[in-house]
Amino acid sequence: MTSFNCFILALFAALAFSGIDVGLAARHLQQLPPMPTFPKTGLPPLPQPTIPTLPTLPKPGSLPPLPNIPNLPTAPKVTLPPLPSFPSIPMIPIPTTIPSIPFLSPPPSTTSP
Repeated sequence: MTSFNCFILALFAALAFSGIDVGLAARHLQQLPPMPTFPKTGLPPLPQPTIPTLPTLPKPGSLPPLPNIPNLPTAPKVTLPPLPSFPSIPMIPIPTTIPSIPFLSPPPSTTSP
């Protein structure tokens, strides 16, 4: 447990010293003269690619006729038996009052002579 406390203390010390360095670096960056601006050069224009044309294929005259599909037989209608009736559940009254808790009386005290 002591080594864990020492680890936390060392971590806080490292964070405190790193904050000083960051603050000093930020101050030095603010005191620098402004950086010179360089002219912006654009990229040369890209050549436009040429898209070759695809040859056209001759269209067929007509499609062959589709074969006749036989009719499927119809399924017979199925009737399900009626669901059984569930027995009725008797209603149990829910008590709305809290019963009182009987407190036990303390044992009789013994008399000392």
